This record gives sequence, structure tokens and C-alpha cells, in this order.
Amino acid sequence: MPSEMVRVIYTKYDGSAHRDYPARRLAEDDLGTWVGVTQGTASVYHGRPSVEQIPFVLLVPHHAWWTGMFNPPPRTSEVYCDITTPARWEGDTVHIVDLDLDVVRRRETGLVELRDEDEFEEHRTLFGYPDDLVVEANAAAELLMGQLGDGTEPFATQYRKHLLEVTQ
Repeated sequence: MPSEMVRVIYTKYDGSAHRDYPARRLAEDDLGTWVGVTQGTASVYHGRPSVEQIPFVLLVPHHAWWTGMFNPPPRTSEVYCDITTPARWEGDTVHIVDLDLDVVRRRETGLVELRDEDEFEEHRTLFGYPDDLVVEANAAAELLMGQLGDGTEPFATQYRKHLLEVTQ
């Protein structure tokens, strides 16, 4: 039986540290593993110690090229998806490679936007992203651009029950 706690480790394609934090396993379903991070959780961001100021829920899909972060107010991004390699689990630690592109839905307007295309192109050259990785990353971004805007679950309401578990 898996433990209640999970360690989430994001790196960049070159192996450099990106994010690292403990999270509580909330649920597992056909979409993936849901984990929650409470306010005040010690974390590492871009290799530096940090503390999470706003709680959030992360969906780590079973076999997808993205992860989804679901945020409560006052964070301006309601949903923030990182385009990543598929998650790799080692026991209670999940390893995720961040591929720079992000798809974000704004809370106030519902606007869905693709972010960090410049960083993706820069790292594509610098880190030597293989062509198949570029194809998968772009396909995931395109898919999410539609799903965050059209009411597809888990981006419509499904995440809210999990968000309640870290905000109350």
C-alpha cells in the first residue's frame, strides 16, 4: 500500500533542479494520482528553499505529457498545466521533467493561454530536445488549450473536491 506522503520532483531536461516538495496523496483514479500541498509547506523552487504561500492540488496523469495544478483564490491562475514528460514513479517519489511550455486558465476571465514558448525554443536548442519530444510537447499543449476552455474534466469541476481537502 502506498504511503500517504509523496515527494514531487520536477527537473529541467538537462537534469537541473526545478521544483521539489512533499505532498499528501489524496486519491487515485482513471486520470492519475491527485496530491495536495498545504499553505506553509517547505519546498524548493529553481534550486532555492521556498515556502508555499497558497495551497494547491496537483494531478499527475498516468500516461500524459502534462501535469495539472489547481489553485484556489487569490491565485490568478485557476488551472496551471506544465507540459512535461510522462511522470516516472519510484516508490512514493514522482519524477517529472518540465518542458517549459505551460497552459494556463485565468480565474477572472476564463482566458486560456499558452506560455513560455520562447523558453521552450531556447531549451530545445540548448538541451537538444529530440524531435519526438517536441512533437509530444506541442501536441499536449494543443490538447490542453482546447480542454481547459471547453469544460472537459478534470478541468471543469472534478478538481474542486480535492482542492477542498487542502484549503479547509
